Formats: sequence, C-alpha cells, structure tokens
Amino acid sequence: MKVTKSYIFLNEVQIRAYHGVLPQENEVGQDFVVSARCGVDITSAIEHDMIDVALDYGVLYRLIKEEMAKTSQLVEHVAGRIANRVFTDFPQVTSLDLSITKLNPPFGGECKGAGVEIHVER
Repeated sequence: MKVTKSYIFLNEVQIRAYHGVLPQENEVGQDFVVSARCGVDITSAIEHDMIDVALDYGVLYRLIKEEMAKTSQLVEHVAGRIANRVFTDFPQVTSLDLSITKLNPPFGGECKGAGVEIHVER
C-alpha cells in the first residue's frame, strides 16, 4: 500500500476568545470555531502504531488554544500566528488548511458566522 496524501485534522473546535475591532469584542469575548487540517505523512504511524511517530492532535489542539487566547483585532492575524506555530512546532507538516469562524459577528445582521480560511504550504 502506498499512501499518496494524508492529513491530521481537528474539526470545528469551539473556543471562547477575545478578537475583534470593537472594544466590546475584546472585553466580553465571543465564541469561535476553528478547524485545522495538516498535511503530514502518516505512513510511520500506520506501520508502527506509536504516538511518537505521529502528529499528536492533542498537542495541535493546545497550540491552537494558546494562539486563540492572545487577543487580536483581526482573525486574519490569529490565523497567521497559528500557521506560523504549526510550521515551527511540527516540522513534518507540509501544508495547513485553517479556518476561524466568529459565530456572532457584530454587524447587525443574521449570520451563522464570519471569518477567514487559509491554505498555506511550507
């Protein structure tokens, strides 16, 4: 068997954070949903069944939570920080698809969310 593409992902992680341009967003906070998909070769994990040859998604979760805890005006800035940390902390990651959704954006309209999605490669 030859694995041609493989990913480790976190799907729709809900995090309370304090991002936004309005002062109220930085003080009261709001709910965000973050999804991350890391391109990584999982062949060794398939063959050896050992966490030390895999990308630990628990560590990935903590990384995302740490970066989301740092207040920023723009979710684009937060996405860039998360991407930089992923590539720094996980040298085996070759690509990252990341989305950050603000569930209740304060613009006075009905919306299930607004945010940013990026695809970055090493």
